[in-house]
Amino acid sequence: MALSGLILVGFVAAHMVGNLKIFQGIDPLSGKYKIDIYGEFLREMGYPMFGHGQALWIARGVLLVAVLLHVWSAISLALLARRARPVGYASYVRESSTYAARTMRWGGVIILFYVIYHIMHLTLGQVHSDKFIEGSVYSNVYRSFSLWEISAVYLVAMTALCFHLYHGIWSMFQTLGINGPKLTPALKNMAKLVAIVIFVGYISVPVAVLAGKLPQPIEQTSRVQGYEAKL
Repeated sequence: MALSGLILVGFVAAHMVGNLKIFQGIDPLSGKYKIDIYGEFLREMGYPMFGHGQALWIARGVLLVAVLLHVWSAISLALLARRARPVGYASYVRESSTYAARTMRWGGVIILFYVIYHIMHLTLGQVHSDKFIEGSVYSNVYRSFSLWEISAVYLVAMTALCFHLYHGIWSMFQTLGINGPKLTPALKNMAKLVAIVIFVGYISVPVAVLAGKLPQPIEQTSRVQGYEAKL
């Protein structure tokens, strides 16, 4: 649980940094949106050792394994807890558990379903396909988040992610043996800070689109297989 979580936290942070490139606008040299250039980099990274998209699919494979291990660990721990106490408490008072701790399982389910939806939406283009253009990241993100219902779903998922990260990060250190009377409070504060930064970083994109702080996508011309194509 802890090790797979560490991989996923690293991805979440890196993905947020990549998303924030949407605020950098258009590259004056290429005339393309910088977030589109970043998308091209992801597909071409590792060249010439790897072909188009190969390194990206390897990274996706590692993430998929991490997700499966994380889900398997969560289910295994839940079953162990149930077997350890098959009969519920007659009276139960929450004295120290946080809301984030109590909603870890349901938050994980919400995040899992959202990840599937997110991949089908902005990676594969199978959901909201009328707003999807292959390789045009800026346009896809802008046109999707301009609809309040898509942004609302995103906000709910990021809220669940924020609580999940807060409890998960400091629990991860505890599981790995990095804890103590003085260290644990600091780790909890650090986990809270990381969760808030990631939450704000992610929701800043749909908020900026809905608030009109990002310009509408413009037509760009790129050369594809010897002829010009408008995106």
